[in-house]
Amino acid sequence: MSAYAIAHLQEAAPHPEIADYIERITATFAPYGGRFLVHGAQHEVKEGSWPGHVVVIAFPSMADAQAWWDSAPYQEIAPLRARNIPGDIILVPGVPEDYDATATARMMRATLPN
Repeated sequence: MSAYAIAHLQEAAPHPEIADYIERITATFAPYGGRFLVHGAQHEVKEGSWPGHVVVIAFPSMADAQAWWDSAPYQEIAPLRARNIPGDIILVPGVPEDYDATATARMMRATLPN
C-alpha cells in the first residue's frame, strides 16, 4: 500500500542551501521508489488558512517512506532545508485501491450511542 511524505513548508527567502537541497533530494528517492507528486505548485485554499507551500512525495509503502526518511543520504541534506524553511512534515500510509469510506462510516455509526 502506498505511503506519502507530506510537507507544509513556510515561505522562505532564497538561500544557496535550499538550492543545494532541491538539487540533491531526488537522488535520495531512488532506492526507496519515491517520486514527487506535488512540488513547487501554487495551491488554492478552500477552507481555513494554509500559508506557504505543499510538497507530496509518494512511496510504494510506509516501510519505504520511513527508510527514505531515516537514510544517511536524506539525513545528510535534511539540515539544509530545516535551517532555512520552517514547516511540518509527516509520513502517512495511503488507503488500499478498493477503500470504501462508507464502510468506515458504518463502523463509526456502530459505536455511536442509540
